[in-house]
Amino acid sequence: MTRYADHDMTEEELRHLDDEGADVERKDSRPSQSLPWPLYRLAIEHSHETFLAVYDGPVPQPPELSPAVPVPEVPDLTAPPVAEAAGSAEGRDAPESPPESPAAQVSGTPAESAEPEAPAPAPRILAVGSYVLVSTRYGRDLCRVMGLIRNPGYTSPDEIARIERPATPSDLERKAQNAEKERHAFTVCQDRIAARRLPMKLVSSHYLLEEPKVLFFFTADSRVDFRELVKDLVSVFKMRIELRQIGVRDEARVTGGCGVCGRVLCCHGVTDKLVPVSIKMAKDQNLSLNSMKISGPCGRLLCCLAYEFGFYREARRSIPPEGARFPWDGVVFRVTEINVPAGKVRISGEDGRVLVVDASRFSQAEGRWALKNE
Repeated sequence: MTRYADHDMTEEELRHLDDEGADVERKDSRPSQSLPWPLYRLAIEHSHETFLAVYDGPVPQPPELSPAVPVPEVPDLTAPPVAEAAGSAEGRDAPESPPESPAAQVSGTPAESAEPEAPAPAPRILAVGSYVLVSTRYGRDLCRVMGLIRNPGYTSPDEIARIERPATPSDLERKAQNAEKERHAFTVCQDRIAARRLPMKLVSSHYLLEEPKVLFFFTADSRVDFRELVKDLVSVFKMRIELRQIGVRDEARVTGGCGVCGRVLCCHGVTDKLVPVSIKMAKDQNLSLNSMKISGPCGRLLCCLAYEFGFYREARRSIPPEGARFPWDGVVFRVTEINVPAGKVRISGEDGRVLVVDASRFSQAEGRWALKNE
């Protein structure tokens, strides 16, 4: 049983920090077809989940940018007429004709004008921070536009939702009214839970915009029989009630908070999906296996451990592992320490020499490691 020097906990004792399915290696594949554009990232505000969506309908124009009566431009009389310039290029005499107005000269037909055709106008883009109506996994609801996505990475077309329409002023007014109802529903549900002494913790409540349904999110250590609670809530709200049990990481994503780095929790403000994190990720990055240092407010491993895990995994393929032995300079050396970010490897020889060499000097052939001379 391995025990670490910086604390009195074994790796087996730290397994409670792992996520379910964290040891299963994920295999991402690129989509077989190109993704549509413009592609937006949307946020579900009540659960702080994000996803990709596409919209090809008309975009409402802000009131201050509404089209007005076009103001005629003052023609530039110093420029040569376009029709005359085109006629002289043909090398033939054109019969004299009465002078046309400058506006008519500039806006001639494509055959008579030397100017190239104007490109088609670019599609209007939904404004960042605006709201749109989308069918989410909870129901049809308003989502906030976070911005355009030009490099979505490994994304399947099946994961892309479709925006139905931008939000109207009446939708935004109803959203504000629902926010007041949600605070009241949260208090009522808390009272009912306390009255029935259910072992559950209420996290949040949410009214859907397009459906007569109230969502309640809660956490619990085990499965809870809340059938009687649903009946109580239905008698109060007179609509559909849906109770969803979420995990501790989902609770941290909904409630938010501050991490050990001093910034907003990644699950609340950065990460779109909760990636499983395991102790193996901390070991591969040579981090201290101290549960107080590598776990977040939710009691699980920090989400940021998964950010650089792919880099470490790829870099270690070209570096011998700790404990590997190889001959060099007539002496057998052993790898004692690896610094992946710096690209350095500490080795110790049987003659007492301790060297720090670049990781790029190592090569592997037929399963054996060798150190190249400088």
